[in-house]
Amino acid sequence: MTENILDELAWRGALNQITDEDGLRKLTTEKHVGIYVGTDPTGDSLHVGHLIPFMMLKRFQLMGHKPVIVIGGGTGSIGDPSGRNSERVLQTMATIDENKKKLTAQMERLFGTDNFRIVDNYSWLSKLSLLDFLRDYGKLFPVNQMLNKEVVASRLENGISYTEFTYQILQSIDFLKLYQTEDVQVQLGGADQWGNITAGIDLIHKVEGPDAKVYGLTNPLMLKADGTKFGKSAGGAVWLDPEKTSPYEFYQFWFNQDDKDVEKFLKFFTFLSKDEIQQLVEATQTHPEKREAQRRLAQEVTKFVHGQKAVDQAEAISAALFSGDVQDLTAEEIEQGFKQFPSKTAPRTAENIVTWLVDTTGIESSRRQAREDVQNGAITINGTKQRDLDFTVDPSAHFAGEFTIVRRGKKKYFLVRIQK
Repeated sequence: MTENILDELAWRGALNQITDEDGLRKLTTEKHVGIYVGTDPTGDSLHVGHLIPFMMLKRFQLMGHKPVIVIGGGTGSIGDPSGRNSERVLQTMATIDENKKKLTAQMERLFGTDNFRIVDNYSWLSKLSLLDFLRDYGKLFPVNQMLNKEVVASRLENGISYTEFTYQILQSIDFLKLYQTEDVQVQLGGADQWGNITAGIDLIHKVEGPDAKVYGLTNPLMLKADGTKFGKSAGGAVWLDPEKTSPYEFYQFWFNQDDKDVEKFLKFFTFLSKDEIQQLVEATQTHPEKREAQRRLAQEVTKFVHGQKAVDQAEAISAALFSGDVQDLTAEEIEQGFKQFPSKTAPRTAENIVTWLVDTTGIESSRRQAREDVQNGAITINGTKQRDLDFTVDPSAHFAGEFTIVRRGKKKYFLVRIQK
């Protein structure tokens, strides 16, 4: 192994806390280690904020190490208090099971199936009786130490249930089980997981002996240049599920990042080399208007999450919206690219353009205005400018009869959904 994974992570700004850097560096130089990240199925999709530890885990995988992902069917039924100031609402087991299936599919898309394992901690936590939990594990966790963990201490003023108070014990059991059964020696997580990670290391040392070689590391909190937390857009969370955030919207999220953030995000969220990133940074400095770095960032992350086809579609939609040449888009691309524009509905019946614009869709406020806009060349239907007042709009003629696209002026688009 010519380069240590820690050097790679440090250059990319991905390291925050490490329990024993020298020990971990030695271990990862000597062997390909088992390393895990846990995620609870509290929702039916991950979002881009969740990508932060998984990008680190992917880098371990690419350098030959052995990643394991724990999808917490057990811990997810309890609720992690980390990063929260109030109790979670408990989900039904049916909801948790459905979420587990969807998260598993997302992880398999990111990591493939080679040299990679997904496990569910429900398989061992559900077998623990209350007495076993208290006798085998509860005795090993001093309450004063648990109270001093940031995740608990921050909740004491507003209150924390015993259920969530015990979460760090359950996560510690995960680390112990993975160490014993999967040869996992490293746990990786966000900065808010530090207390849970160190609790797991303490448990392993108490059960397996102080010489057990186990380590923890966390990624830094990802902030944008303006000081706000990374991962949100104007419309809310940016999801990895293409049904919740379309690949086009996903692409645009990355493409619209600030010049001040793009170098950091290229390092963290892509697998580009130092030289490639440096060239893109220099391009941003000399010709920021071209947004070459943002485009490459959007291409790389969208490809990683959704595949090359999604990149091609996103760029085709972007080009069509910029030029107005929408006629070559597919119905699927129309669905993705026009979500942000006003939407109308219309029957499949062919109608005169003025009647259709005013009475059927309400795009124009009056016949006088509609006639004026048509005659002035301000109305484009499905990518073709229409100046003829006798033109007939045929909703079945384009986009598989599902949509008609209207552009009024240079930038005002309307998506007309055709009724079936």
